[in-house]
Amino acid sequence: MSELLNGSVPLEAYLLLAAVLFCTGVWGLINSRNAVRVLMSIELMLNGVNINLMAFSSYVDGDLIRGQVFAVFVITVAAAEAAVGLAILLSLYRNRVTVDMERFNLLRW
Repeated sequence: MSELLNGSVPLEAYLLLAAVLFCTGVWGLINSRNAVRVLMSIELMLNGVNINLMAFSSYVDGDLIRGQVFAVFVITVAAAEAAVGLAILLSLYRNRVTVDMERFNLLRW
């Protein structure tokens, strides 16, 4: 346990975790019809990107905080995306009484 606290976790472990999160998000984005699941899948993808940013920042330039700064920007964009996306979904739900992505045909003639 003490070796995990000393930072001896290899970079590949973080990259594997980030890849699993990102692939899970892509799979959920492609296969889901529910709009809330689509938003959650996008959040999973962004969290995978954040893990990559933090891991590369820690392993490449340990003293600088470039990866952490980019991760904070990604978290900020993800929060804004979630707020705007949920507001749009609430508006669509009030009009269509569903959150099924197949039934949203607002731009069709």
